[in-house]
Amino acid sequence: MGKGCAVPDTRTHRGPHPEDGRLFADTALPLLHAAVDDLCWLLDREYAPDSSLKLVGDRYALVARQRVAVARCACSKMRRQSRRQRMAAPSEVAGQSLWLDGYNVLTTIEAALAGGVVLAARDGTYRDMASMHGSYRKVAETRPAIQRIGRVLARLGPSESVWHLDRPVSNSGRLRAILLEAAEAADWPWRVELVADPDPILTACESIVATADSGILDSCGRWLNLARLVVDAEVDRAWVVDL
Repeated sequence: MGKGCAVPDTRTHRGPHPEDGRLFADTALPLLHAAVDDLCWLLDREYAPDSSLKLVGDRYALVARQRVAVARCACSKMRRQSRRQRMAAPSEVAGQSLWLDGYNVLTTIEAALAGGVVLAARDGTYRDMASMHGSYRKVAETRPAIQRIGRVLARLGPSESVWHLDRPVSNSGRLRAILLEAAEAADWPWRVELVADPDPILTACESIVATADSGILDSCGRWLNLARLVVDAEVDRAWVVDL
């Protein structure tokens, strides 16, 4: 999720870009797989990520949206192994406090429900192609996504689920109210915190963290692959692009 200056957002769905049918068609996947392979090779050798992505993108003549997908799916072997070693099994969550990277989890489920591209990355996470620039807009999929996340969390049985939302992102207060309303109606043990920046909080906490954010994953302790669990269990016919 990108953060920056607030810009108007008039979307009513978190669905696919008009060009995604072509950019991520089955015929395009071998090229994208090769690009991810090459980027991972460069990252393994500690080449700079930005220049490596440009080199790979230029080599395969990728457009901007394909480059974003390749960047979100690639990582070095060292980072992949470290992330997977610290990934909590679903059975470990019962009775524990679970801290959620709120927007990171929610927008992926919204995108999956809307038929948007969901990327299966090399570290095993699911990531969406959505971008947020300082503003969050509730879409048609927001409440259904919350319900699906809630059902999965209820089955996992954490002692509490603590959502962390970026206070500077506009409409975070409104989303907090929607989350608390859903939790109260279903008797889910949720808290919703509005914070200046969830990243350092989730990185430093001792609880299991639900996120697919690569920066957090490389620094946190135990983490849960929650978005993937929800999509696999609760979203029929999700458009998963495995790179």
